Amino acid sequence: MTDISASTSKRTNAGDTLRKPDDPCPDCGATVPVDPRFATWCAACGWNADSGEPDAQPGRTGAFRIALARRHGGQLHEELTRGGEQLPRRDAHSVLAYALAGVVHLFTVALAVSGVLLVVLGWETVVQPVIGLVLLVVAFALRPRLGRLPGDGVILRRADAPALFTLLDEIAGGVGTRAADAVVIDARFNASVSAYGWRRHRRVDIGLPLWATLTPQQRVALLGHEFGHYANGDTRHGLVIHTALRSLVTWYEVFTPARRNSRMVRADGLGELAQRAARPPAEAGLVRLAEALADALMVLPRLAVLGVLRLLDHLTVRSAQRAEYLADRMAAGTGSSEAAVGLLDRLLTGESVSNDLRTQAIRARTRLPGVDPKAVEAGLWTHLAARIASIPDREYDRLRRVSVLRGHTVDATHPPTHLRRSLIADGGQLPATVVLDADAVAAIDGELAPARTRLAREVIRDL
Repeated sequence: MTDISASTSKRTNAGDTLRKPDDPCPDCGATVPVDPRFATWCAACGWNADSGEPDAQPGRTGAFRIALARRHGGQLHEELTRGGEQLPRRDAHSVLAYALAGVVHLFTVALAVSGVLLVVLGWETVVQPVIGLVLLVVAFALRPRLGRLPGDGVILRRADAPALFTLLDEIAGGVGTRAADAVVIDARFNASVSAYGWRRHRRVDIGLPLWATLTPQQRVALLGHEFGHYANGDTRHGLVIHTALRSLVTWYEVFTPARRNSRMVRADGLGELAQRAARPPAEAGLVRLAEALADALMVLPRLAVLGVLRLLDHLTVRSAQRAEYLADRMAAGTGSSEAAVGLLDRLLTGESVSNDLRTQAIRARTRLPGVDPKAVEAGLWTHLAARIASIPDREYDRLRRVSVLRGHTVDATHPPTHLRRSLIADGGQLPATVVLDADAVAAIDGELAPARTRLAREVIRDL
């Protein structure tokens, strides 16, 4: 794998020069088939397999997270392949993670209590109530976010989609967890689960670009995987640790030097306002001095927060990786091993899905001769499904090689797709326990029809 990575990283676009089917590979001389829809590459030696843009170099924190993920992801894969423990577990790292998250939340509570006491008991002074109000504002910003339903996307309840919720109930019961309270259909190539509100209602987010490209049993496997996160007790997505991580990130952003935040100002389109507010040279010099002093004062707090954040990340990354592997096992046990492997292959086609949607949006908006924008919009999801279904096995082979080459640099919170796939494909083959028949597919498609129409319109408009 190291040799392939070294050879492909230097030739990200060399395949563009190959146009004839009988052109030989420039590295090994093997015949290289050409499909103009996809990258030209050599299956014999791996030349030009990774023809995309190289990943941006991560910062120190990103590199630290990737190193952790790489170590634990590989170890867990070997452990589970050998028949290691298949159930979620609470080890010493998990206990320490909960304790550390508790300390983070206690600190937020201490800020709030101190703020109240300063306002109430120091009312006769001027400084103490002001400090108290500042502490209350900070505590409010760091409060645990309990989540809520999004403002975008299409929200479905049981009355809106009885057939879909019947399927969700069956899958949830099969993996041993309770059902969902709401479904959010959006335009992402993804799916996820989360809880919201004080009563911890459950929501399932389904990205229509992903859903439309899956077979019925792959859809079952997808939902089995997502409900598996509820069933296997993923600590990083639990209320205590997830909210502690968010609080730490907020702290880190607060202590980030002002000169770094200036890039965000320009990105937000505020550069013109900054120019209009330009100060005289002498005043600007004083401002820079004040910023430098403020930055110096924030160095130690920022490093302390970063240290705690890294520690909590370290304590939970193994649990998060295990949760993904176990969720994949539940996907196989629900939709079948074959469907789970097919789902993981489909997850590699995100770039193709994005490109196709963008192409269709351009066709509809540029009003090319002979192109009916309304027809493009109405057939968007059907066209996408047919487009992805036409991807040849050779392209999936290339995408799997790219997964090996890039590994954890794609997403440090998940094991690489090739490791997840091999764990299911090389293990005992499981039959489907939930079968989505043609009648159920038709009923669910009918319930999703309004969402399909609305999201197709948004994709054409926004892309």
